[in-house]
Amino acid sequence: MTDNISSRTPQQAIAALLARYLPARLLLVGASELPAVAAYQAAHPDCLIAHAPAGALPAELAAQRFDLALVADCLEHLPKRAGLELLGGIRNLNASRLAVLVDLQASTWQDVDFYSLALQASERFQRGEQTLSLFTYDLLDYKQVPDWLNAKFWANPEMFGKYWW
Repeated sequence: MTDNISSRTPQQAIAALLARYLPARLLLVGASELPAVAAYQAAHPDCLIAHAPAGALPAELAAQRFDLALVADCLEHLPKRAGLELLGGIRNLNASRLAVLVDLQASTWQDVDFYSLALQASERFQRGEQTLSLFTYDLLDYKQVPDWLNAKFWANPEMFGKYWW
């Protein structure tokens, strides 16, 4: 992650994510409410927003699928192993898009912990002595289609699409 500090606030960044993806089902995991989420809910009253406290997801939420999951004010309150299980579970089972807002200095987490979960460093915010980092994951942007994956590079390109076995 670059050490550049964003000119936006964390709430503006979250509002931009919500405006970009326009989720109909949103999962918010954390100890506090987010003003950007409240504003989104006011503008989109048909959006289902599920809120879970910091920790493992309750069974009724763990069995559901969401368009976007936001994790904020959460990882600082959990043991690292529980946080890894939470983020991995949400990424694999509950949402194709994930955004995590975390204070790395107030927790035992490092940038590489998020990279190991396939999250990308998006922005860094600073207010006084506190620095917050935003990490995001989007399944559709996770891996680009490689150049070589086409008929030109098959062993027998003249047979591409002719036979099915």
